[in-house]
Amino acid sequence: METLKEKIRHVPDFPKAGILFYDITTLLRDKEGFRSVIEVLARPFEDRDIDLVVGVESRGFILGGAVADRLGAGFAPVRKKGKLPSHTVQETYDLEYGTDCLEIHADAVDRGQRVLIVDDVLATGGTASATTALVRKLGGDVQALEFLIELEFLNGRARLPNETIVSVLKY
Repeated sequence: METLKEKIRHVPDFPKAGILFYDITTLLRDKEGFRSVIEVLARPFEDRDIDLVVGVESRGFILGGAVADRLGAGFAPVRKKGKLPSHTVQETYDLEYGTDCLEIHADAVDRGQRVLIVDDVLATGGTASATTALVRKLGGDVQALEFLIELEFLNGRARLPNETIVSVLKY
């Protein structure tokens, strides 16, 4: 795991002063690093009969799509409001500086489908909590939430009680 951490660029004061941004684009461009990340993300779910991977905009699309392919599952995107072309369901959630809204197509998840939610970072848990709510609104059976990076000091798990959470790298 330290090898993967070494491939992640740290960008201070992005997107605003005082934030240290973990830029995974440097890891994704490295073919061995990217392959390793997808293997590590897919491995815990290889025998779990996952029907659908839900990826969260935007790096969750990259990771989730590749994990879905590896697991032989379908893929559905969760996006910011107004970005999906068909009928959607929405979930609004709190940010430290306001609110935001996520959407998923109303027909993206079939009732009873076994769903794995994938994103790049678990920070405060707002996006993950909203995505979980969206999947459940559509009748999906959330098996787990999986993240490449977990920022433990932000305690995002607290917003996801009783959920199975898998994170590969912890800071």
